[in-house]
Amino acid sequence: MSIRERIAKSVESPRVTGFITAVILFNAVILGLETSKTAMNSMGPLILWLDKLCLAIFVVEIAAKLVAFGPRFFRSGWNLFDFIIIGISLVPAGQGFSALRALRVLRVLRVVSVAPSLRRVVEGLVSAVPGMGSVFLLMGLIFYIASVIATKLFGESFPQWFGTLGDSAYSLFQIMTLESWSMGIVRPVMEVYPQAWAFFVPFILVTTFAVVNLLVGLIVNSMQDAHHAEADADTDAYRDEIKARLDAIDAKLDGLSERKQPK
Repeated sequence: MSIRERIAKSVESPRVTGFITAVILFNAVILGLETSKTAMNSMGPLILWLDKLCLAIFVVEIAAKLVAFGPRFFRSGWNLFDFIIIGISLVPAGQGFSALRALRVLRVLRVVSVAPSLRRVVEGLVSAVPGMGSVFLLMGLIFYIASVIATKLFGESFPQWFGTLGDSAYSLFQIMTLESWSMGIVRPVMEVYPQAWAFFVPFILVTTFAVVNLLVGLIVNSMQDAHHAEADADTDAYRDEIKARLDAIDAKLDGLSERKQPK
């Protein structure tokens, strides 16, 4: 076994994967402590040192994977994800990169790349994006039409909510989320326009209870498809393993039978 194969086997072993997951979670706690003035005043140097230690471990892990897999490392989307996050963490402070350095907390997302169950969730979301695009387009059309209508109907009396197309779109988004929609917006409007319910109720039914549920359905279906695909892959791998074992047994039986035949 070559050195690359040994390194690849090591970095993909359950023990190393579990260790990296523990470091990611520990680093998440450290990054949270950095936001506490009390913690930084009492243990600031130690916290910063532990943060650098965690980053060093991540860099060693990425370097080991680069050595083990070579160019194949960049063919995996999860490897690219890890590489970009660690690269952001290595950006030096100052020189206009202070905001970018705040993105170090994205290291916590690395737990997604090392946890298979979380990866299935993300892969299901990604596979649902094409269908979600169509639903978002439909949602955009509905919002545009409703915003134009709301601006023309209610903009003169309620300019703070429906004075412009943007104000109307934002107010309708609040209504769609059902956040203070009745007492905060709709009932005051109905005091001036008693028939305004005929606009708002259908809007809520279409957006909140129909279109949004379409998004949920697409995501659920995509996750189910991803789970079935993984189950099928596991079944195929198990079938291949059983077939290989049976072939090996047949070969041994054939060898024994040839030995027992009289010469």
